Amino acid sequence: MDEIVSHLLAVQAQDLHSARLALRARSSDLTAQAVDHALTVDRSLVVGWLGRGTLHLVHRDDYPWLLSLTAPARATTNRRRLRQEGVSEDDAERAVSVIEKALTEEGPLTRPDLAARMAAHGIPTAGQATPHLVMLATLRGISVLGPLEDGVQAFVLAEDWLGTRPGSSRTGARPEALSRLAQRYLKGHAPAKPVDLAAWTGLSLRDARAAFDSPGNQEAAEAESAGTFARLLPAFDPYLLGWKDRSFMVQAAHRRRVHPGGGVLRSTVVADGEAVGTWSLRRDGERIKINVDAFEPLSAHVERDLQRDALDVARFEGLTLSR
Repeated sequence: MDEIVSHLLAVQAQDLHSARLALRARSSDLTAQAVDHALTVDRSLVVGWLGRGTLHLVHRDDYPWLLSLTAPARATTNRRRLRQEGVSEDDAERAVSVIEKALTEEGPLTRPDLAARMAAHGIPTAGQATPHLVMLATLRGISVLGPLEDGVQAFVLAEDWLGTRPGSSRTGARPEALSRLAQRYLKGHAPAKPVDLAAWTGLSLRDARAAFDSPGNQEAAEAESAGTFARLLPAFDPYLLGWKDRSFMVQAAHRRRVHPGGGVLRSTVVADGEAVGTWSLRRDGERIKINVDAFEPLSAHVERDLQRDALDVARFEGLTLSR
C-alpha cells in the first residue's frame, strides 16, 4: 500500500472513501481496514491540502516537501477566500493559535470540534470560514489530517504525528524540489507534458516547465504508459485527474457524463484505458450493490472483468456483493 501511494505520489482525498477505492484498484489484496490502519496506527499515510488546493492522501515522507512546494500558492488563495467569508486577518491568526492550542491539549480533533473551539473565541465559522481556517493551520505546518475517529478523519499536530513540523527544516532548494516533483509525477503519469504537471499540482506553468527541464526528466516524459486494464475506478481517481487533456481516456461524446461540471468527477468504468461508463455503489447492511451505466454495450470479456472487479470491491469493503 505504501508503495502504491508513493508511486502515485498523491491521491485526491476530499472523499476518503474514494481515495481508499483508488488504492484498491491498484492492488490485489488490500482492504479498507488496512488503509485506515495506515492512517490511524502506522501513521504511514496522511492527508493535507496540497495539489490544486484540495485534500490529497500522500506518504508521510512526501508530505513535508510537497507542502513546502504547494503551500505558498495555496496560502494566497486561502487569504482571499477568508476575506470573502468575512474573516479578518486578526481573526485568522487567532484561529491558528486556537487550533494549535486545542490540538496540543486535547489530541486528535475533527473539523466540527475545531469549529466549536474557534466559535467559543468569537471567530467567524459560518459558511466556508471553518474549512479555510483549518486549511490555514495545515498550510502553516501546524496540523495534518491523520487518524480516524468513529469513521471521521481527525486533525493532529503535524509535529507530533510526523516527528517534525513541516517547514521547520530545510527540505531542499526549490529547484531541487521541483525536479523531484517531476521525477515522481512522471513515474506514475508518463507520458506527460509540463502543462499536465501544472494542471495536476496547481503550480504555475513556469514552475512545471522548470521541473521538466531538470536532467533526466525529458527522457522520462516520453516513457510508455502502463498496460491496459478494466477497472471500476472511483470518483476523483488519479487516472482521471493526472493530465490536463483527458481526451485519450474520455471521448468527447461522453465527457459530460464523466465530468458534469461543478468540480464533480464521477466513478468511472474504464476498459483498455478508455472510459466506457460510470458506476455507483449502494450499501444495504452487510451487502453492497454496484450499478453500471455503460455508454455503449460492453463486450463479454469486459463484463467478466468488471464482475470480478465488483467482487473485489466487496472484498475490499469486507462486504458481500448483491448480484
